[in-house]
Amino acid sequence: MDKYLYLAMGGASQAMRAQQTNANNLANISTVGFKATLDHFQAQPVFGPGHPDRVYTSDELSGSNFQAGAIMTTGRDLDIAINGDGWFSVQGVDGNPAYSRRGDFHIDPNGLLLNGANQIVLGDGGPVTLPQYESAVIGRDGTISIRAAGQGANTLVAVDRLRLVNPSSENLYRGEDGLFRSRDGLVAPADASVSVTAGALESSNVNAVDSMVRMMEYARHYETQVKLMNMASENDAASARLLRMNG
Repeated sequence: MDKYLYLAMGGASQAMRAQQTNANNLANISTVGFKATLDHFQAQPVFGPGHPDRVYTSDELSGSNFQAGAIMTTGRDLDIAINGDGWFSVQGVDGNPAYSRRGDFHIDPNGLLLNGANQIVLGDGGPVTLPQYESAVIGRDGTISIRAAGQGANTLVAVDRLRLVNPSSENLYRGEDGLFRSRDGLVAPADASVSVTAGALESSNVNAVDSMVRMMEYARHYETQVKLMNMASENDAASARLLRMNG
């Protein structure tokens, strides 16, 4: 009975864990450049004394879905989408470079270029800082040019270039801050083959319909495990009554 109850409790716990991963994906369905977290159920034997005749299910993370999201045209100068493979370089909370596909940029009061999560965007020379300007243009290669206040309409000056990289997706992992980093700890070099489109954003690649279906499946799975736990409790109570009667 204890083993039966243990398996049911384990199943409920893993269903809840899978639901949390799925809920996080759904919560980021509107997050620019978000990559869905992948997971899967895996059979695991119950270790310990006795015969290994019982198997429970474990929810394991499989990494991230690196498929590109849909491109949305916004017309805003500082909205940038990466064409195909590639990543923006941003500064993590530890001060080291990390990677993101989020291109909803803005300028803070100090002139720093930040993305929508207020993470510092990196250029060839470190954090991108822009002086006061009347208009800005970001080229396909990530070059940032501005027209300073009081200058003519055709006067553009290049001030920096976005640090665009293209590390192998197999070598990337997602940190707790949502940014991606290389598993080997090395900083990816700038890649001139990565290009961007200005006035556009990449949407999240979370499939809303698929995530909603998963949510219902996980809820049913959890309910099934709870029913099994209730059955175990009822059987235990029935056994206790029989023992009292025989006594």
